[in-house]
Amino acid sequence: MSIIYFLIGCSIILALVFLGAFFWAQRHGQHDDLYTPSVRILLDDQPAEETKK
Repeated sequence: MSIIYFLIGCSIILALVFLGAFFWAQRHGQHDDLYTPSVRILLDDQPAEETKK
């Protein structure tokens, strides 16, 4: 029965770590640009420069 208490404690700690990582990402602007990833597939890649011989 004591292992259940240990696992519940571990799961709560893990959930708090993920919640903290989420708030850190929000505060540092990780989710600010929602438009560019959706149109990135439509843009052509830059051609590779040919090597001079």
